[in-house]
Amino acid sequence: MPIIKTDKETILKDSIALFKLHGYHNTTMAKIGEACGLIKGSIYHYFKSKEELGLESLRYIHRYFEEHIFSIAYRNDLSDREKIALFVQKTDEYFLNSAGGCLLGNLALEASHDLPLFKEEILAYFDNWEKAVSHIMENRYGAEKAKEIAVESVASVQGAIMMMNLYNDSTLYLKIEQKLIALLD
Repeated sequence: MPIIKTDKETILKDSIALFKLHGYHNTTMAKIGEACGLIKGSIYHYFKSKEELGLESLRYIHRYFEEHIFSIAYRNDLSDREKIALFVQKTDEYFLNSAGGCLLGNLALEASHDLPLFKEEILAYFDNWEKAVSHIMENRYGAEKAKEIAVESVASVQGAIMMMNLYNDSTLYLKIEQKLIALLD
């Protein structure tokens, strides 16, 4: 295998793909190195440990969602209906074009008990997702009902992502997303 030059972001993206498909515990640093075209030891120039790489992978996706999806909820140039439609569209673009489902959802089940820093980041991600949906729904439903809708929505989407990956069928996932949009029709 030829050794290539890479950067931290490329290692993160390749690691995320492997963690999503094989899980955190089943993804070795050697597998990550192979995916990146590096020898295992070279990864340690960028990350001190597999745990640091895993945590940075979670943070990378969290930042992506904050910048590209959750932020839609707080835009003043869109109606609530436009916000939820764009929010769903961007969420769909991410999950429908990303093998392995939701890394944060996957690792919430696999590693959050063993790795408290992972749990902290995963909780922040899901809390921010719920806050964004709740913010959009609040004008129509009030704070308490909007929070309830948000919690149910995130749980339904996560379950639908799991089913979509298990059955290789996006039908249920898309129905769940459309139900969320319909709440503002």
